[in-house]
Amino acid sequence: MANTAQAKKRAKQAEKSRIRNAGQRSNLRTFIKKIIAAVRAGDKEQAQAAFKTAMPIIDSAVNKGIIHKNKAARSKSRLNAKLKAMS
Repeated sequence: MANTAQAKKRAKQAEKSRIRNAGQRSNLRTFIKKIIAAVRAGDKEQAQAAFKTAMPIIDSAVNKGIIHKNKAARSKSRLNAKLKAMS
C-alpha cells in the first residue's frame, strides 16, 4: 500500500480513472459489436448507421487515451471493409 500522502492520492486518482476508462471502453466495444451484429444480420442500412455513430466514439476514445490511435485506425478500417463487402 502507499506510504506517502502523495502516493495515497495517486492511488485514489488511478482507481477513479480506471473505473471511468472501463466504462468508456465498454461503451466503445458495444458500438463496435452493434456494427458487427448488423453486418452478420445482413442489414446494410442499420450497419451503415451504426458505423456513422461509432466513428466519432472511436476517435473520442483515442483522444481520451482509452485506446491507441493505431488500434482505432485498424478497427475503423476493418469495420469499413466489412461494410463494403456487403455491397
